[in-house]
Amino acid sequence: MDEINRIKDVIEQIKPFLMRDGGDIEFVKYEDNIVYVRMLGACAGCHMMDMTLKEVVEASIQAEIPEVIEVINGG
Repeated sequence: MDEINRIKDVIEQIKPFLMRDGGDIEFVKYEDNIVYVRMLGACAGCHMMDMTLKEVVEASIQAEIPEVIEVINGG
């Protein structure tokens, strides 16, 4: 399985966690070992978004795909 599909699989596993609080996430692209996502719903304006992005999303993706150096909201 290629890295993009592996990243999308991890994002799908994270979605229920975000959806419990009215948020969502979608994959945008993977380029130069950086994953770009779009935080949606309640996540988009949440003051905890940066922490969620780094401590939940980035940590989960890096645990499965160590080549990923960063996860960024936007793109």
